[in-house]
Amino acid sequence: MYSVRPNWLMRKFYSSAIWRVPTKEKKIFLTFDDGPIPEITPWVLSTLKEYKAKATFFCVGANIEKYPEIFRQIISEEHSIGNHTCNHLNGWKTKTKEYLKNVEKCEKSLQFNNSRQETGNRKLLFRPPYGKMKRSQFSILNSQFSIIMWDVLSGDFDQTISEEKCLKNVLTKTRAGSIVVFHDSLKAKKNLFFVLPKMLSELNDKGHSFETL
Repeated sequence: MYSVRPNWLMRKFYSSAIWRVPTKEKKIFLTFDDGPIPEITPWVLSTLKEYKAKATFFCVGANIEKYPEIFRQIISEEHSIGNHTCNHLNGWKTKTKEYLKNVEKCEKSLQFNNSRQETGNRKLLFRPPYGKMKRSQFSILNSQFSIIMWDVLSGDFDQTISEEKCLKNVLTKTRAGSIVVFHDSLKAKKNLFFVLPKMLSELNDKGHSFETL
């Protein structure tokens, strides 16, 4: 089970995480989790470029190592990058020491494969897979990273919902400052390929812009 909007308990548990960007301007913050992979990420980048949209990609370290050229394309097209652990770990099911080492391993991959000269000035962003961390993990990582959660969970990964339902999720819930979660993963392909261009087109027409975190 998941909620398109995060419930109050989640927000309270991770109260110092970033759930939404405070702004009155029509700015939306798209995020993509779990990539990069060749089957999905290049299409996402092409679609974003078509609509002059920017986004933030929370990358899995193992995928960066497999597909460094796609990771570098994300950077070269001036999107932001964030840490999503090296092996997509569920913090609730992982010992804190192991979890932190996995985050560190991903961060090394992010830095090693970042071709920008200003690597040292990159904002350190982290999103926990499944949105799940123990308090001990959160307290340590919160001192090192901006921990990015979300305002709208698209549900693109949910293969039991229709493309139209997924589109409705994002269009009815997205508002100024929303951080919207999509996934550049195979599981999300059906819904993502239908929803992303339609969302970009409709919200562009309403005067929204799409920015990096």
